Amino acid sequence: MRKIVRTLARYSVISAALIFPAVLVSQNHTEAELIKKANSIHKRVLTIDTHNDTALRINNPNSATRVTTGQVTFPLMKEGGLDASLFAIYIGQGERDSVSLIKATEYVKEQLSKFRSYVESYPTVSIAYNSEDLLRNKKERITSVVLAIENGYAIAKDISNLEMFRDMGVRAITLCHNLNNEICDASMDKQSEHNGLSAFGIEVVKEMNRLGIIIDLSHASTKTLFDVLKVSKNPVMASHSGVYSIKNHNRNLKDNEMRAIADAGGLIQIATGRFFLSELPKDSVNVSHIADHIDYAKKIVGIDHIGIGTDFDGGGGVVGLENASKMKNLTIELLRRGYSESELEKFWGANFLRFLKMQKL
Repeated sequence: MRKIVRTLARYSVISAALIFPAVLVSQNHTEAELIKKANSIHKRVLTIDTHNDTALRINNPNSATRVTTGQVTFPLMKEGGLDASLFAIYIGQGERDSVSLIKATEYVKEQLSKFRSYVESYPTVSIAYNSEDLLRNKKERITSVVLAIENGYAIAKDISNLEMFRDMGVRAITLCHNLNNEICDASMDKQSEHNGLSAFGIEVVKEMNRLGIIIDLSHASTKTLFDVLKVSKNPVMASHSGVYSIKNHNRNLKDNEMRAIADAGGLIQIATGRFFLSELPKDSVNVSHIADHIDYAKKIVGIDHIGIGTDFDGGGGVVGLENASKMKNLTIELLRRGYSESELEKFWGANFLRFLKMQKL
């Protein structure tokens, strides 16, 4: 049924395009004209990045890390015309004995509370819980923070933790990270433990649906992805993934995975980490490589199901998109490739707003 609805929606878009053709930006426009157009678009439309790891960097500024940090601050977001972002509390996969699981839950609770306090003390920034909050904040020039968790390890084996995290403001949870957990198998784990979702994972998916928490499938194995799509009544999102057909990386999405997510009404949010994008050396990977993945995903599932999830402060960023202040460079590149203003409005935020409403958020 969802596939039929989506097909009809595609025909509606095509019909509308025949009656009201989109005005494409000429590839003969000067760089100055493209910059002016990008500035106008970012001023007018809601722009959102669906994944960064900045919250832990803010909470723990002296922690050791192998990735570039400081890529997201609220002033940098303003400079780059980025209205909102999902700030994830990341927790690596640890041991799964009862003591370790309790510690994992407590750690994430502590980090969430700490980051919430930081956001609430910051002027012109507000936590957004739903689509109405995002639109109101955009109108009032307030930067939106959407709280998320990266790795369902934080849930432990206690399904009630989901409601607790929801009440703390969490609106999205990545089911796993690079290794299997109690919920499901991960794309980077060498062993299949559950053959996809575990029995507990099925209950987690149902409870996340009930609570209106977004199911994030980035990091999940292929079998997990298809298991979730069988169980979930709500659309799902891959918050920061690339295209497998361009870069053969286990974290990237294959064509059939992208189609399955889109057929269920979900989103594929393209990541910006060099390791997801290209085999080229780091200094040779730039915004055009991100746009290549966006172009491919658009070809496979259409503009209504794609967006951006930078993974800033967690390994994201390329030449020309080094931090949140450079977000307009991606818009300029997509304009250069002939994307219309309507397509860019969908890409930057309208798709996510529609997705939230389907979650009843």
